[in-house]
Formats: sequence, C-alpha cells, structure tokens
Amino acid sequence: MKIQSAKFIISNTDYKLCPKENLPEYAFIGRSNVGKSSLINSITERKNLAKISGKPGKTRLINHFLINKNWHLVDLPGYGYAHVSKKKREAFEKMIKDYLIHRKSLVCLFVLIDIRLKPQKTDQEFIRNLGRESIPFVITFTKSDKVSKTKAKYNVDLYKKHMMNEWNKLPKIFISSSKNNTGRKEILSFIDYYNNEAASNF
Repeated sequence: MKIQSAKFIISNTDYKLCPKENLPEYAFIGRSNVGKSSLINSITERKNLAKISGKPGKTRLINHFLINKNWHLVDLPGYGYAHVSKKKREAFEKMIKDYLIHRKSLVCLFVLIDIRLKPQKTDQEFIRNLGRESIPFVITFTKSDKVSKTKAKYNVDLYKKHMMNEWNKLPKIFISSSKNNTGRKEILSFIDYYNNEAASNF
C-alpha cells in the first residue's frame, strides 16, 4: 500500500462523536512513551501527523486520521498513566473501553509494546481484557533499533512464551522501528489485506 494522503479529521473524548462508521479503521494504543506517535508518523510517512512529545501521556483524545480517503487510522490515549489522578485515569480507561467495545468499524487494534522491556503487568492485563471482550488485536513491538537483532528475538520469544501461559493461540506480531521504518511495509500490507476483506461491510 502506498500512502497517497493522510489527513487529520477530528479529536474527541466520546466514541459517539467519532466519524460515521462507513470506513474500516485501525486503532493504535500502548503504554505511555511506547513510541506510538512516532510509529504512526512512520507508517503514514508524515513527520508531524501525530504529535510527538518527550513527556508521556501527550495523547489524551481519540484522534481520527483519514488515510488514502478510504480508511481511518485512530490514535488512542495510552494506558498505564502514572502521573495523573485516579479520577483522570479512570476517565481515560472508560473512554478507551467504550470506543473499543462499541466502535463497529474497528477492524483491528494494534497494541504497541516496547521491545526493550520484559513483559509488563499493565500490558498483560490490557491484552487480557481484549480477549474477554473479543476485540481483534495484533501486537507491534516498537523501538527495535534500540536493541540488537539477537536481543530483539530473545525478548519477543520471551513475550510469546509468557503469553502462551494464558493464550491458546498467539496474535499476529509485528516488529517495528520508527527510526528506520522497520515493519512499515508489513503493517500496511496487513491493513491493505483487511481493507479488501472488509470492503463488503461498508
């Protein structure tokens, strides 16, 4: 898939105010500071489509982008905030959960995980909840340029082993780097395939 256009559409805090559900959409989410905005910019080949910040928790709204005029990319707030009040954290969690459960045009959720880290409880709990709600998702490891190929493989294999303790079947896994565009082609091919599969539903 070649990205010919990428346009910001709307930001909001309520799934009911999202664009009409007449196009397939793919949402991206991860723990704070996982590199989500950088990956979105890499995928779309736009330097500033998603706002990048050195401060975790920059994204606090549901952000819709129209890609190639035929599908939506959705930038969701991160989870696992450590520097916000309990009330705000609960509000973020409800906003995300409502979107994931009720958004019928959501084809797949990309769950981003920092490849440098061992399995984190917050990631595991979030993924576990996706399974409970039957929300389709894939895992995308980020920042692969920060570790050697050997270390990357070791960490991914460790993650797979950890997940097999609870899951009968593992989700599809991508390895990415926004710095050198690793995984970009594979992610876009995946989206292109499911856009074609979902065409009859829209």
